[in-house]
Amino acid sequence: MKLLVTGGAGFIGSNFIRYWLQRHPGDRITNLDKLTYAGNRANLEGMPPGGELVCRDICDAGLEDLMEGVDAVVHFAAESHVDRSIDSAEIFIQTNVLGTHRLLEAARRKRIARFLHVSTDEVYGALEAEGEFTEAAPLQPNSPYAASKAGGDLLARAYFQTYRFPVILTRSCNNYGPYQHPEKLIPLMATNALEDRPLPVYGKGKQVREWLHVEDHCRVLELALQRGRPGEVYNLGSEQRRTNLQVVQTILRLLDKPQSLIQFVADRPGHDFRYALDAGKARRELQWEPEIDFETGLERTLCWYRQNPAWVESARGPSYKKYYSQMYDNREKRLSEL
Repeated sequence: MKLLVTGGAGFIGSNFIRYWLQRHPGDRITNLDKLTYAGNRANLEGMPPGGELVCRDICDAGLEDLMEGVDAVVHFAAESHVDRSIDSAEIFIQTNVLGTHRLLEAARRKRIARFLHVSTDEVYGALEAEGEFTEAAPLQPNSPYAASKAGGDLLARAYFQTYRFPVILTRSCNNYGPYQHPEKLIPLMATNALEDRPLPVYGKGKQVREWLHVEDHCRVLELALQRGRPGEVYNLGSEQRRTNLQVVQTILRLLDKPQSLIQFVADRPGHDFRYALDAGKARRELQWEPEIDFETGLERTLCWYRQNPAWVESARGPSYKKYYSQMYDNREKRLSEL
């Protein structure tokens, strides 16, 4: 079997390629990645044989040449950080909407047999204290990032409805695990804590997120390729929900670091309060259950970051340091002021 994986030098994409080639020796994967700040060649080190990196942009026209002999496309490539989308939304629209369209059209023209579009729970917007999003929930994104992903989702749906192109959509809750860029919550807090630096927590840290280990995500994506029904959406949730503050406190406890490292900072605009997914459809149709409980997975993740300081240092290059200063300098707020 031959796959075209977009964004395969990023966090989830590189984990998926590693997972797939371990499970399917002899298969071939073309990894299409632009190698932005979040696409890291180091993520591909130690891969099993069978992968080929092609450095191109999914926004480019004429992607059909990459799809010769391809059985399925797995589409991860995206601009994915909410804070960056608030600062500058245009690249999110280009990559997540135009790029998805270019990829869908090229795959349709080449009559690709399976197109797996990997999306996020953030397209649904925010929940209050109760309830869960089903696949039938309306899309009500609240950030430029989420809106751009929703745009890609709707294009994927339209390609199935209009052309009967065999698109399968998945919407996952928050992922965590090895190779995740340090701008995201868990690696940000882990790498700061390991260096005894302050851990910046937005607002009071009461926002609720659902957490899925990347290995469990890769496993269900394999099942979606094998068993998913074209035109369908599958929510991928773990039911392991924590406030951001609880996650940070657990990280500090597992690393044996003081809770005094927590530093509350001004919240970001439009911060969604709560996400929660009903993943019953994926459990029934794909016969999938998450296997890694949050604390076990978190402990494994922290161990990986502790054991890979060179990777962390390379990921936190000059552009990251500039971004970190823009995001967190001058946003300090004492807990008593909240």
